[in-house]
Amino acid sequence: MAGTGGGCRVAARGGRWRGTGTRAQGHTSMSDPPGWAHWRCPSPHLPAGAQQSATVANPVSGASPDLLPHFQLEPEDVYIVKNKAVSLACRATPATQIYFKCNGEWVHQGDHVMQHSTDRGTGLPVMEVRIEVTRQQVEKIFGLEEYWCQCVAWSSSGTTKSQKAFVRIAYLRKNFEQEPTAREVSIEQGIVLPCRPPEGIPPAEVEWLRNEELVDPALDANVYVTPEHSLVLRQARLADTANYTCVAKNIVARRRSASAAITVYVNGGWSTWTQWSGCSTSCGRGWQKRSRTCTNPTPLNGGAFCEGQNMQKTACTTLCPVDGAWSEWSKWSVCGAECTHWRSRECSEPAPRNGGQDCHGPELDTRNCTSELCSHAASGAEDVALYVGLVAVAVCLVLLLLVGVLLYCRKKGGLDADVADSSILTAGFQPVSIKPSKADNPGLLTIQPDLSTTTMTYQGSLCPRQDGPAKLQLPNGHLLSPLGAGRHTLHHSSPAAEGADFVARLSTQSYFRSLPRGTNNMAYGTFNFLGGRLMIPNTGISLLIPPDAIPRGKIYEVYLTLHKQEEVRLPLAGCQTLLSPIVSCGPPGVLLTRPAILAMGHCVEASAENWSIRLKKQSCEGTWEDVLQLGAEPCTDLYYCQLEAQACYIFTEQLGRFALVGESLSMAASKRLKLVLFAPAACPSLEYNIRVYCLSDTQDTLKEVIQLEKQLGGQLIGAPRVLHFKDSYHNLRLSIHDMPSSLWKSKLLASYQEIPFYHIWSGLQPFLHCTFTLERLSPSTCELACKIWVWQVEGDGQSFTVNFNIAKDTRFSDWLVPDSEVGAPALVGPSAFKIPFLIRQKIISSLDPPGTRGADWRMLAQKLNLDSHLSFFASKPSPTAMILNLWEARHFPNGNLSQLAAAVAEVGKQDSALFAVSEAEC
Repeated sequence: MAGTGGGCRVAARGGRWRGTGTRAQGHTSMSDPPGWAHWRCPSPHLPAGAQQSATVANPVSGASPDLLPHFQLEPEDVYIVKNKAVSLACRATPATQIYFKCNGEWVHQGDHVMQHSTDRGTGLPVMEVRIEVTRQQVEKIFGLEEYWCQCVAWSSSGTTKSQKAFVRIAYLRKNFEQEPTAREVSIEQGIVLPCRPPEGIPPAEVEWLRNEELVDPALDANVYVTPEHSLVLRQARLADTANYTCVAKNIVARRRSASAAITVYVNGGWSTWTQWSGCSTSCGRGWQKRSRTCTNPTPLNGGAFCEGQNMQKTACTTLCPVDGAWSEWSKWSVCGAECTHWRSRECSEPAPRNGGQDCHGPELDTRNCTSELCSHAASGAEDVALYVGLVAVAVCLVLLLLVGVLLYCRKKGGLDADVADSSILTAGFQPVSIKPSKADNPGLLTIQPDLSTTTMTYQGSLCPRQDGPAKLQLPNGHLLSPLGAGRHTLHHSSPAAEGADFVARLSTQSYFRSLPRGTNNMAYGTFNFLGGRLMIPNTGISLLIPPDAIPRGKIYEVYLTLHKQEEVRLPLAGCQTLLSPIVSCGPPGVLLTRPAILAMGHCVEASAENWSIRLKKQSCEGTWEDVLQLGAEPCTDLYYCQLEAQACYIFTEQLGRFALVGESLSMAASKRLKLVLFAPAACPSLEYNIRVYCLSDTQDTLKEVIQLEKQLGGQLIGAPRVLHFKDSYHNLRLSIHDMPSSLWKSKLLASYQEIPFYHIWSGLQPFLHCTFTLERLSPSTCELACKIWVWQVEGDGQSFTVNFNIAKDTRFSDWLVPDSEVGAPALVGPSAFKIPFLIRQKIISSLDPPGTRGADWRMLAQKLNLDSHLSFFASKPSPTAMILNLWEARHFPNGNLSQLAAAVAEVGKQDSALFAVSEAEC
């Protein structure tokens, strides 16, 4: 087909030309005979062959493939910097023609710079071509597709195309997507400084500067840069305190972020105490002191100074030296056979003591009694009589001494003290006399009070009053025989002691000087063999004194005290942490015939593989000793502990000061923290503070925080949450989010606040808090809506959604603990127990002996899910009494007697008849 108007088409066969026209690059067609090529006339504006309809990728038929062009130099990707044009080059051999095509269009022949040469090795022709690409050319198609160019080379055997070379406009924006921020971190804490460089082509490379010096991770193993360009310091060192700058650069520009000041601080630590100084006086009462310094380590770069006192003083008494002095001379002795007599004196008025000087002079004075005119004749009979008389006198003295000792001992044994006197119980209690029952009413047991003293008398039945008409139903038959119909009445007298007087008497003793000077965290009462209970309201702390724990005929004045951690020094080592409050019960050293049960809360998520938990007790000398390791075989029968989910029950036959201490065995070990939010009840200013408390999850700590907030005028603004805090050495972080910026703004400079790990883990600070200070933009703003996040780094977290009216919202006030619990802090006698006294005695007498088919105390323990403690129960004279005592400690005052009755009924289920003992029958 021939075109018109200057177009022409020719065909060649076998290398011969037909027709007229300019030769352009040919291409083969799959439909054409072999050896034919189609030609089109070139445009006057394009290089020869530029108007080919397709690019030849195969050699001409019959031609040698070795003569196809191959590229010695191919164009590469380039970037246009600012307005500078870029050059693309390619070189091919053997080549008769070579041109560039960009984005599918041929580059004008005049824009090519060609160079011809010959390959010296092969003699084949070599062609090299160059073009320049400007920014304007690239921008013409910007946004449609990328700008690319490709080199095409011809030879007599066919064509070859080079790789595509992309031409891009290089740039680097000015603003960083994320810049590092200033921080203050504790020494050895990890630091992450984020950096997201500006957008750019080619992508920017990032490097970090520390005080304008390049940070090279290859030279410092403590530093590395993440693939996201963040700078990470594994453990902060003092030398890492500096200004850090993120630098982004490419071929266009170099950008610097704002510098972030990193301050590595060191919290101060106390040195060990020095030895006690000598007493300030050499005679009498004085003082001695010891000191410590905040140098282990010294606080640096704004680190916290050591908390506590740097000096301690204590009273001391130095015994004054007493010089010895002679007594009067004795009378002269009779004149002896040697014509001398003597007299003596003793250094005893006073005797030397406390380093005083001995008496000076002789003890014995001898003198001639006959003016040296005595006869030396001796009378043997007189000497014998003298010696016999001396022996007789000595024997008489010894006999008199023995008689006196016997009389004293008999008198001492006949006087039985009714009050445990540990030098602090000075009240004058009268003895309680137990008289035999009357003949006409053998079921009446009466304890007569002494009316000569001011007493407070309890008179009532042995059934507890708080149950009202409730009945305890137990199986009849051989397990429990029916009770008699007689009425059993108890008259119990006890002195009414004033609280202030009791605390004053305790404070006079050296061991009790650390007890609180008020009664807010203290309970006390006077108890006899019927037992009773002490409770500190709203703390979960109680002391159960079972019946017959106090010997009959004795009356003990007992106290129960909750200590603040700053009042009692409890040394912790390694991974140890305080898991419970520190509680004292006493007085120490009193005789208990059965274990009392001390109940208190704890904050441990207990598991044998994660925790080693110990019960510690403070001795009278002030040292803390491990008396029991939970889960291990007890080394003594004096102590035992039942650990439950949120409370522990300690069996002890020796009263004293106790605490539960745990040591983590793995990083999975966790403690329960309670998170509580408080804010001011009234807000007269624009500032509004939200206080987030992180406290040990025990009732006593929550009570202390609530009392503190009542003094500050605070109110609860969110339901408390529980957070499991792991022994992972990671700190606790707190942040506030989603606050409407049009109404409120936060005055917090950093993105979050942080509480150091050890401050929480030690447990010596029962509660810590962080304050978020907000500011209202208008005094009329009362609605506050935000989210507060509390989380442990790489650990558990909790969020609070606060939606609160700061002027009138009180919907969370129901969460607050009431000022006082129902009931008195001290309950004496049967009123302290859920199980009626006589029913208790029947259960004990029936289940203590081994029963048929296992119907004894072991089955009762199994029914009450206490079978893991069988070895402890079996070590006591009455295992059933231990089980019932533990039930009383766990279920007072809200225990369900019906459940206990059902358990007892299961033990004796072969007897179906039931009976009830009501208050009237007691």
